[in-house]
Amino acid sequence: MGIAALGGCDAIVFTAGLGENSPEMRAKIASGLEYMGVEIDAEKNAKRGTVDITGANSKVKVFVIPTNEELMIAKDTAALIAASSAAFRSCWATLLL
Repeated sequence: MGIAALGGCDAIVFTAGLGENSPEMRAKIASGLEYMGVEIDAEKNAKRGTVDITGANSKVKVFVIPTNEELMIAKDTAALIAASSAAFRSCWATLLL
């Protein structure tokens, strides 16, 4: 596992699909990481939204952070269109000279 090569980790973030919406899956994953000192708080894990679910004795911080993939896709698309439009205008202006 890459974590061993890095000498451990400071935090784990659950996000998107299962990570964001499945307390059961987060608990199952965390239980497989106990050897690293990962522990989650069952009560906090049941909450929704941006939540620190780190257990009291955990050596690694554990968070749930919701994502908004649609917003990121829209922002990236708008940036590409803006860049393309600027390049097109520049090229067109050169042709008219």
